[in-house]
Amino acid sequence: MLLSSLSAATLADVAMAQQHAHDAKASKAAFRYLKPADAAEIEAIAAQIIPSDGTPGAREAGCIYFIDRALETFDKDKRVIYASGLVEAQQKRAGLFPQSRTIAALDNAQAIALLKALEETEFFKQVRAHTIMGFLATPEWGGNQGHVGWAHIGLEHKMIHQPPFGYYAGEVK
Repeated sequence: MLLSSLSAATLADVAMAQQHAHDAKASKAAFRYLKPADAAEIEAIAAQIIPSDGTPGAREAGCIYFIDRALETFDKDKRVIYASGLVEAQQKRAGLFPQSRTIAALDNAQAIALLKALEETEFFKQVRAHTIMGFLATPEWGGNQGHVGWAHIGLEHKMIHQPPFGYYAGEVK
């Protein structure tokens, strides 16, 4: 699913969405496409996909702002998946936890149970793809706030590249 999202978007589109995520998170700006209530629900799902268990997760990386920008620009065709999927997720939440009012208000165990019930849906797969894209993007493009995604996978941010020691086509004499 991640590959199909990437193939539909150009690198420039992804970079603009990530820059929007960076700017929006920094300024606490309003969402461009998502309604605040829907954004809170989607962010709660993204926060379970990449949780903040001792390390920064999707919330800290500003993934919801990346998702908002993606739905506004290069992934407009995914709006239907999000709209119908969010309705389905709310119905499933109400069925599983009738006392709850929102996905964002579920405790961790309840949220995980809900996502297990949704994990084969197109909606969950799309939220997961967008969350990963927003989390692991290059910080210069606006995603991956404070390099949290890279730190999570053990990637060091270096400004130079040192080729590995060994044979090279143009050996120095």
